[in-house]
Amino acid sequence: MLFSPTGVSECFREWGDIEKDYQQIQDTHRLYKQKLEEVTKLQVSCTAAIERQRKKLKELSASLEECKAKHPEQKLSPEDVESIADIEVSIGERDNTFSEMEAFLPKKNGLYLTLVLGNVNVTLLNKQSKFAYKDEYEKFKLVLTVILFLFSFTCRFLFSYRNLTRTGLRRPSGGALDAMFNFLLVWYYCTLTIRESILINNGSRIRGWWVFHHYVSTFLSGVMLTWPEGTLYQMFRNQFLSYCLYQSFVQFLQYYYQSGCLYRLRALGERHNMDLTVEGFQSWMWRGLTFLLPFLFFGHFWQLYNSVTLFKMFQLPECKEWQVAMCGCSYMVLYLGNFITTLGVVYQKYMKNQDNKSKSL
Repeated sequence: MLFSPTGVSECFREWGDIEKDYQQIQDTHRLYKQKLEEVTKLQVSCTAAIERQRKKLKELSASLEECKAKHPEQKLSPEDVESIADIEVSIGERDNTFSEMEAFLPKKNGLYLTLVLGNVNVTLLNKQSKFAYKDEYEKFKLVLTVILFLFSFTCRFLFSYRNLTRTGLRRPSGGALDAMFNFLLVWYYCTLTIRESILINNGSRIRGWWVFHHYVSTFLSGVMLTWPEGTLYQMFRNQFLSYCLYQSFVQFLQYYYQSGCLYRLRALGERHNMDLTVEGFQSWMWRGLTFLLPFLFFGHFWQLYNSVTLFKMFQLPECKEWQVAMCGCSYMVLYLGNFITTLGVVYQKYMKNQDNKSKSL
């Protein structure tokens, strides 16, 4: 016990202290609610002011374009041309500033988050909370990558169909383990899409294919989960598990490589603090290129190999499952998206380096 009374008078005195603390708690909570209402009003006011400013800037940009069209540059004085250019640069910079401001203001959820969570506000209102959520997201990816690696290894080598047959076990025990593995994949990718949407709402710059990649992976994992036991499933099972094993290994390499790059670039002020590691190659991942790219491209071509294998299986007379074609299409989408995006980033970075070399000469 925190309090051991020796008489009634001491109990009364303790009760008096508790009453004072209780009144102080009430006053503090009342002040907290008052400040919270003030913060809410400031949020609404700031959001409305940004919207008005953006509208005015948009109208001003349209007016400048109209003036330049009506008065070609040769009819404008050099001072006017320079002033217009400065205004256009400032407008672009101001839009980036507004985006930084909005990362700390409540905003409406996108369509996906609205369908999943409703209209719950998921904006984190201070940097510490944002960084903590981002770091927790990265740790979540790392832990699940290791778990998926161990799970796929177990399914592939310890509970393979041939081993089960030799030991006299019936197929359903292995099928249950496969179903658990596929369900884990569905849950993992669904969770990633939700967490990434929350991070984007809070200022993360992950965009484009690397977001859509997880939606395709979620769909693919869901289709694999519904694929019934049979001859065709057994034909593709070992190839699929081997691919998952390799993919987890590459994602593990990517995590440590990309997290190291991001840490260095953030320390130099060259990257945003909310940037994330992704399952692919980005322009800031230039150091160590010769080490990582072969692993990435091999994984991309394995996705193509999976797609071709499934399309060939779909042409077999005994193929009755629709999952074969759906998985083949999904792997083809993943291959095209990953390969084209990675190749485009590498080409863009290569051309940029060539331009820098030519300018230095």
